[in-house]
Amino acid sequence: MEFIVKMVFLLCGFVAVGCVLFICIYLIIAGLPAILEIGVTDFLFGTEWAGKQEKFGILPFILTSVAGTAGAVLVGVPIGLMTAMFLAKVAPPKAAKVIRTAVELLAGIPSIVYGLVGMIVLVPAIQRTFELASGASLLAAIVVLAIMILPSIVNVAETSLRAVPKEYEEASLALGATHIETIFRVTLPAARSGVATAVVLGVGRAIGEAMAIIMVSGNVPNMPDSLFTPVRFLTTAIASEMSYAGVGTLWRQALYSVGLVLFLFIMLINVILNLFIKNKKEG
Repeated sequence: MEFIVKMVFLLCGFVAVGCVLFICIYLIIAGLPAILEIGVTDFLFGTEWAGKQEKFGILPFILTSVAGTAGAVLVGVPIGLMTAMFLAKVAPPKAAKVIRTAVELLAGIPSIVYGLVGMIVLVPAIQRTFELASGASLLAAIVVLAIMILPSIVNVAETSLRAVPKEYEEASLALGATHIETIFRVTLPAARSGVATAVVLGVGRAIGEAMAIIMVSGNVPNMPDSLFTPVRFLTTAIASEMSYAGVGTLWRQALYSVGLVLFLFIMLINVILNLFIKNKKEG
């Protein structure tokens, strides 16, 4: 029986790895020919995208995705981390239960609902506040993404903070540190691996979101030269044009290439953050 269970575990592991390899190989096979035909430089650094005119420059999409993800992380990570610290170490049990339930509900809301609320409430508010022709912009996308990544960051970070041994905190308090000083100088550094994992999950959620963003960003292939510019992300480019691009055309292949670039971005971010965590542990 033990041998059978071990084989089942091994099979599940191979299935997980196999799915990743299959996706990677498929994206390479489907997306690489278009990049080679268009030209790596023209594709990655071109500033014009028009499928019908066969202009496939995705630099605006890349910069928009980077700017939107970075903005969402800068806004969402501090709020999520502070919330996790409050729930794990400061909040009374009753208050923590209420807030934790709200965070869980926030995680269960479909992305299309975030986009709908953003389109009805946030976009008009930005338009009125800054007197713009349209409130659909990079700023609206950043706000929506920051809200969407909060549950992932809060849940993982809180679990990591609770896993820190009590002896660490007791030793800090015994040396004269206050409760808040102990949280920031002892508990948080000890849980940095889990916090970094929370950030990775938040970044993955932000850079991979499509439906909510397509409703609030304007979905126009502009360079993100301002927070109030209507923009298009890598994900929204695929979602908005895949149904229009003819099967077997260069346009359809270019969209697969956009997916390949997005996949490589996520892999690169995971590798960089994992190396950062490893170096911190060794240091």
